Amino acid sequence: MEYVLLALLIVVILLLLVLVMRNNSGNSETTEKLGRFETNITKEIGEFKVDFTNKLRDDFDKLNGNVERKLLEINDRVNQRLDENFEKTNKTFSNVLERLSKIDEAQKKIDGLSTEIISLQSVLTDKKTRGIFGEVNLNYILSSVFGENNGRIYQTQYKFLNGAIADAVLFAPEPLGTICIDSKFPLENYERMTNRELSKEVREVAFKQFKADVKHHIDAIHDKYIIPTVTAEEAIMFLPAEAIFAEINAYHNDILRYAYQKRVWITSPTTLMSTLTTIHMIIKNMERDKYAKVIHEELSKLGVEFDRYRVRWSALSNHIETIHKDVKDLNITTDKITKRFDSINNAQIEQVNHDKEEKQIINS
Repeated sequence: MEYVLLALLIVVILLLLVLVMRNNSGNSETTEKLGRFETNITKEIGEFKVDFTNKLRDDFDKLNGNVERKLLEINDRVNQRLDENFEKTNKTFSNVLERLSKIDEAQKKIDGLSTEIISLQSVLTDKKTRGIFGEVNLNYILSSVFGENNGRIYQTQYKFLNGAIADAVLFAPEPLGTICIDSKFPLENYERMTNRELSKEVREVAFKQFKADVKHHIDAIHDKYIIPTVTAEEAIMFLPAEAIFAEINAYHNDILRYAYQKRVWITSPTTLMSTLTTIHMIIKNMERDKYAKVIHEELSKLGVEFDRYRVRWSALSNHIETIHKDVKDLNITTDKITKRFDSINNAQIEQVNHDKEEKQIINS
């Protein structure tokens, strides 16, 4: 753009000069000179146009080269960004596929668990199966707290002299005594009572029957497993379902009061675990107190023996010190005798030398 303006400015100046010279010329010589001048100007303008065109072409070539280089750089950057974004997109897509596969596996497990729950519900509809289920849970909790086959602390399916068989008994030290644990699972009326699809009348009947079932279980445990002079004054009723235990504690305070009156403690898997853990700690503390007196007596005996050892060691130490003193005295006496023998020996050598000297003098 600067070159174009400069060229136009030069052309305008030259044209003005030509016009001025024409106005001032009056003869043929001037006209001839003016013609030559115009020819020169035209030639110079033509050369200038050629130079200007070449320079303009070179500038355009350089500009095109710069533009192409910039376009290539931009293209490379765009390709790099596209590659990076494509790689990130692939990673994201792979992660999504992996998550979807995990979700699919989890869904399959949930479907399998649902099937197992349905089968478990169908199994628990049988009273005998529910009883076995409760006993298995009870045995698992006992073995978890006290260890497997710990017959010194508990036994399962324990039979009393009156013919009653408890699901488990706990042999605790006095004043606890033998505590009976029996598993009960009042499920049928509980399900009817909590099933909102049933009518209100049916649920109310199930509600009353549920209370009657639980109280019947409490009476059975009180009559069978609280035996004077044989068992403890309390017994434990184990409910293997937390939901039933929560239902009784939340909405059936009359059942709880009735159980307290009968000295039957209602527990769930969680509360039974806590209760047995507490009893286990009590048993350990009582055993520790039981053996504390024996340990104290043994320590007293050990103290007497240690005192006797101290006296004997003191006497031996005195004897050792006496012997050490005697040895020291013997060493002193030995040193003195050795020095005496050395002095005697030195005296004899000097006498012999003296005799030799006298003999030599006489011979001379």
